[in-house]
Amino acid sequence: MPVEPVGDSLVELVEVMARLRAECDWKAAQTHRSLARYLLEEAHETLEAIDTGDLSHLREELGDLLLQVYFHAEIAREAGEFTIDDVAAGIVAKLKRRNPHVYGDASASGAASVNELWESIKAAEKQRTSVTDGLPPTLPALLYADKVLDRLARESPTGQFWSEIDRRPGTSGAAESADPSVSASSGIGDRLLALVAEARESGVDPEQALRDAVRRLL
Repeated sequence: MPVEPVGDSLVELVEVMARLRAECDWKAAQTHRSLARYLLEEAHETLEAIDTGDLSHLREELGDLLLQVYFHAEIAREAGEFTIDDVAAGIVAKLKRRNPHVYGDASASGAASVNELWESIKAAEKQRTSVTDGLPPTLPALLYADKVLDRLARESPTGQFWSEIDRRPGTSGAAESADPSVSASSGIGDRLLALVAEARESGVDPEQALRDAVRRLL
């Protein structure tokens, strides 16, 4: 499908944000930190629109999410740190760099192969020393577990890391606590981790699967 020309509204949004920061007391008072809660709220509202399949709502929420990007970029521009154009240039460069099968001479066929290529390039760029480097601890627990398991699997393709993670539901390699509530919590945690692993093996997003299950309940 041909890409339609874009640009005028995006440029206008830059101008609108600059004017609002100059003439609106509330917007002028905001900082990256004070806006953090709104970024989180808009991301969750966008997710809700995706889950419900309401495309009109999704378009609106994507606009609200885009506002947050422009808002932060305008604050940074005023401080002489970076601009919205720098933000766009950065992601364009990253997309081209990590998709050499499209913008270079690399070969990759199929979604799995393309994802492996992306991850290998990312790993070379980041040079992380721990499986948790770059993983925000505030991620939802199922998503955090999924990310950690993905990184462990990449570090140990044969699955040797499972020697430290007992996947058998209801059992754990750790000694049981004298406190029944602690033992129950540990056992449930082990079973949840096992379910995340099962979801990964089945190609299922555990976070999305749980949201869908709750939505069916309601």
